Amino acid sequence: MKSPLLTLPGAVPAEGVDEGVAAHYGDLFREQRALADGTGFVDLSHRGVVAVTGEDRLAWLHLLLTQHVSDLPAGQATEALILSANGHIEHALYLVDDGATVWAHVEPGTQEALIAYLESMKFFYQVEIADRTADIAVVHLPAGSIVPVPEGVVVRETPNGRDLFLPRADLEAYAAQAGPPAGILAYEALRVEQHRPRLGFETDHRTIPHELGWIGSAVHLQKGCYRGQETVARVQNLGKPPRRLVFLHLDGSEVHLPVAGTELRLADDGPDGRKVGFVTTSARHHELGPVALALVKRNVAVDAPLVAGDTAAAQEVVVEP
Repeated sequence: MKSPLLTLPGAVPAEGVDEGVAAHYGDLFREQRALADGTGFVDLSHRGVVAVTGEDRLAWLHLLLTQHVSDLPAGQATEALILSANGHIEHALYLVDDGATVWAHVEPGTQEALIAYLESMKFFYQVEIADRTADIAVVHLPAGSIVPVPEGVVVRETPNGRDLFLPRADLEAYAAQAGPPAGILAYEALRVEQHRPRLGFETDHRTIPHELGWIGSAVHLQKGCYRGQETVARVQNLGKPPRRLVFLHLDGSEVHLPVAGTELRLADDGPDGRKVGFVTTSARHHELGPVALALVKRNVAVDAPLVAGDTAAAQEVVVEP
């Protein structure tokens, strides 16, 4: 969906998955600094919004999700995954229950497949699932923000800020009093700094939760009875994931950032060395310079210098080998 905030001064449309909102509003680093200081907002109105109602909603979702939600208190934010039968990540949901409805925002364009799966699993449970993307827009306020939240708006509050489930009809009016807008590139740069994985960026068709550090935050190890749980338990108790997420400090002298999918090699092996991983997200950070998230083979030494394409890269451990 195309956001009306693309008409704001300086707005440059984002491309790819984030098409529909602004990449930036003319000054990427200023926008990053504002978010880091707890001011401004990010338009995430392109994200899918799914609502689940009914008296069985939490007990039912508990059976399907990787997270323990059967006793989720009203107003408490959490995140959860839906896995394939083989334990590969298919969906990531960012949840809050308001006492009557579970609200979730998901990656743009994934809500239809998610709802189709949820509908297929309703059976005899008293639940109703609705796609609310057309009438509810997600707006992010950074941690420390003092911008007021309109009465009646559902809020998902996390250490990284607040996600508002705002009526789409109120988006322009709210933006006018919420402070300076920040584009998705600023939001993504801070996400990379915080080592937070994103579905479709840090994941591919064979990613399992252990590789990205989603154990604990999105996967509860003391519950079972969800699709893919056997893989989660087996890797947790008996083995190690084949890959691990790392944070990269990139050579700041390079003009171009290595794009997603850029191969990583050991610097000592030279340009013809074997591939040991790939870049998943890269960004220019207002303090750290060029940085990236990447997946590398688990046995790559944590202090080994790497090369992303032609760009030197130093690792920082996110997921322990």
